[in-house]
Amino acid sequence: MTARKPIDPGEARAAIVAVAEWIRDDSLPAPARPALAAAVRMSARTLAQIAPGSSVEVRVPPFVAVQCIEGPRHTRGTPPNVVETDARAWLQLVIGDAELSDLVERGAVTASGSRAGEVARWMPLFPL
Repeated sequence: MTARKPIDPGEARAAIVAVAEWIRDDSLPAPARPALAAAVRMSARTLAQIAPGSSVEVRVPPFVAVQCIEGPRHTRGTPPNVVETDARAWLQLVIGDAELSDLVERGAVTASGSRAGEVARWMPLFPL
């Protein structure tokens, strides 16, 4: 398997800024799918880059799933530590407009496993 090209933080921030109004205002129409996909993928891959490991899987369907955070490696079946959410909730975490615990409480994020909450330590990735 070939290593992924490192994410450029400037490009990732620009992708997020391009959809920032929508992240903060749910009355706005969703951005174009390529713009939303870029913001979600680049931010999730940034997390995987700065918190390398395989103990937690972050899923933002249909755009991306990454493994991150050092610890026991998971290789088969359903991972024991999973954070799953939609694009808006993920990007709210990424820019610092929401806390993981609040999103879990509201049902916007599912976090299973004893290590899933460690994702919060790395947020916000790109404070706006």
